[in-house]
Amino acid sequence: MNASDPKADLHFYLRSARDALVWKLEGLSEYDVRRPLTPTGTNLLGLVKHAAGVELGYLGDTFGRPSGEALPWLEEGAEPNGDMWATADESRKQIVEFYRRAWAHADATIDALALDTTGRVPWWPEGRDELTLHHAVVRVIADTHRHAGHADIIRELLDGAVGMNENNGAMAPADSAWWEDYRNRLERTAREAADGNT
Repeated sequence: MNASDPKADLHFYLRSARDALVWKLEGLSEYDVRRPLTPTGTNLLGLVKHAAGVELGYLGDTFGRPSGEALPWLEEGAEPNGDMWATADESRKQIVEFYRRAWAHADATIDALALDTTGRVPWWPEGRDELTLHHAVVRVIADTHRHAGHADIIRELLDGAVGMNENNGAMAPADSAWWEDYRNRLERTAREAADGNT
């Protein structure tokens, strides 16, 4: 990162969020990358698919730079949440390649335009639909990191794998016995607090 280049700083955090999200798919079966582990259906491959659409919208269409990618979940009559899961016909490879094409398209927009360039968000209400590229990039970074956090939890529930990326566990250095004891201690503390407040 270069402190004198705000665009480079923003781009660094966007790229790190993208990499973290895709890394969460590595080493898992087709079932596990698609498996819904929350009552609202949150799943790893769906998060990646959604993030691709967000980038194409905010860092493409908003600035008059359509990608040409098909986004069937935006068509009239499309199923709600169609961007939040992969159909059986959509392979992991297809979704990841789609996301990488979205990255390239978004990166080209970031490279081509000044941060104070104004765009219009097609799905926002008229009169409140303008934003700068700076705002759009920050919005996409926030959204991608939020979904990378969802992916962290989903992946940990699936197989216990944790960390921001392959080289950064971002966790206290401890073995599985320590973590089990730690979790059990938190459970006991939660129960004690609940019993004390009843």
